Amino acid sequence: IMNQLNLFIELTRLKKPIGFMLLFWPCAWGLTLAYDFSLSLNNYFFYLILFFLGSVFMRSAGCIVNDVLDKKYDAQVVRTKNRPIASGKISIKLAVIYSFLLCFFALLVLLNFNLFTIILAIGSMPLAFTYPLMKRFTYWPQLFLGITFNYGLILGWTAIKGEISIVPVLFYLGAIFWTLGYDTIYGYQDIKDDEIIGLKSTSIKFKGKAKKFLFACYTSLLFFFLIGGYKMDFHVSYYLLAVIPFIHLFIYQMKIFNLKDPSSCLKAFKSNNLFGLIIFINIIIAKNL
Repeated sequence: IMNQLNLFIELTRLKKPIGFMLLFWPCAWGLTLAYDFSLSLNNYFFYLILFFLGSVFMRSAGCIVNDVLDKKYDAQVVRTKNRPIASGKISIKLAVIYSFLLCFFALLVLLNFNLFTIILAIGSMPLAFTYPLMKRFTYWPQLFLGITFNYGLILGWTAIKGEISIVPVLFYLGAIFWTLGYDTIYGYQDIKDDEIIGLKSTSIKFKGKAKKFLFACYTSLLFFFLIGGYKMDFHVSYYLLAVIPFIHLFIYQMKIFNLKDPSSCLKAFKSNNLFGLIIFINIIIAKNL
């Protein structure tokens, strides 16, 4: 049993929380943007916990689907060849059962929200599960990941408001550029293998212009987050505090990131968890001033 449990944890990457945290932060941002903090905080924390659980379940299911679809490719990449499915330690049949179970738990979480949010969330499922195929057909799989991974920002908003407005859409667009940047950095870990086996990514497309591309992504992110803050009528502190996370992106990430050194790519990528947290705190402060 312990062996199966360890394989399950490896399969769902539960020991690598960066994946579900990057899924959770946009949910937390959307929820915080929409919430009226003059009301009881019980609902806020209840929804925050639901979004966290949903992020863990959906990301775990996504990892399994990704590994099933990529079995052949993972076996040819140094970093991924020992994954449970690629190495044959877990059968595809068992992996699919795990995936269905995780989706079922995610559905139980989802049923606590209003009908509009439930419909929107179910509508995003095809995107979530076709993302792994994108790197076979387009150089922009990171864009599809951004659209999928930040969808929780819209859901966080609708969970409270029951409708969509321009504000969550602006923050959502900004968050897509965030993912486009950080997942391009992540992709440089496998670039040699990916080029050999014919997979596509923004990491490969912008190989000679990586820093310029990242600068463009993060500048777009800053633009949308500032406009979003303006639309929210945020206190001036929001714009002053916004400097901190963007210094983190523009100076720290772009400085330590070296596309020829996989460990520096992973370090820069993981630091996005801190970015997510700072933005979250920033929105809470801006909402309560």
